[in-house]
Amino acid sequence: MVSEEGEPIAPDRTTTDLVIVTGVSGGGRSTVARALENVGYYVVDNLPQALLLDMAELAYAARGAARRTAMVLDVRSHAFSTDLPGAVKSLRERGFNPRMVFVDADDEVLIRRFESVRRSHPLQGAGRLSDGIAAERKLLQEAREQADVLIDTSHLNVNQLRGRIEEMFGEEDTTQIRVTVLSFGFKYGLPPDADFVLDARFLPNPYWVPELREHTGKETEVSRYVLGQRGAVTFVETYARLINATAPGFEREGKRYLTIAVGCTGGKHRSVAIAEELARRLREMRLAASPQHRDLGRE
Repeated sequence: MVSEEGEPIAPDRTTTDLVIVTGVSGGGRSTVARALENVGYYVVDNLPQALLLDMAELAYAARGAARRTAMVLDVRSHAFSTDLPGAVKSLRERGFNPRMVFVDADDEVLIRRFESVRRSHPLQGAGRLSDGIAAERKLLQEAREQADVLIDTSHLNVNQLRGRIEEMFGEEDTTQIRVTVLSFGFKYGLPPDADFVLDARFLPNPYWVPELREHTGKETEVSRYVLGQRGAVTFVETYARLINATAPGFEREGKRYLTIAVGCTGGKHRSVAIAEELARRLREMRLAASPQHRDLGRE
């Protein structure tokens, strides 16, 4: 293809929506792959890293048939290069704009998952499961640091992980930043994939109100109680304005997903009510925001 002046026009490879999925063994790569298929991606599973650029070019050449392509990589194989960040850099130099999704989980959770299916870790050799996990983490450290989307699956079941991926990638318009407002309980640990962490423990706990104890922050009685406390609405409004003000900057820097974590003690009452309200206010500000509740139902 040439311009009116006769100069060659470089092909626009950014029109090919490329998603690269990697992460720790047992973290949920297969679930992510199935979820991407559900929302229309052409998924290539267990692609050798050495073929990453070739597959991207094939997807570009196929145009409509593979315009949205996801490549699921297992970078542990010693038969191929393990320089995933370098491979992604090569894609960008070629004109592609890939997004990398990294799935992770706590060591204890990974060990339970392997033991439940009576499988050894691919890298443990003659050692223990924990040795294999540690070796893989070292191998994947740089890829994890450079990921566009980091998802910790420690407290997510299969359906929750699938829903999160489908929500993130279900719309073809990826120009607007997508915000997940995630409630959690501090007693279960901080969400490692959070960009902002908000602490709702300054509010009175509905747990100590007998008629509210068994209800959740998604229910009107609890939400009304939480948002009716002194400082609650100001808290939500302040963070809504902050997120709305910083979102354009994140978009300019190429960030497409924000996770706003809202915590209380157990993740059942205060954080859930605040997350629901914050997501609602962000939507009013024309941000693509949705609430999720990591620890609801764990008590």
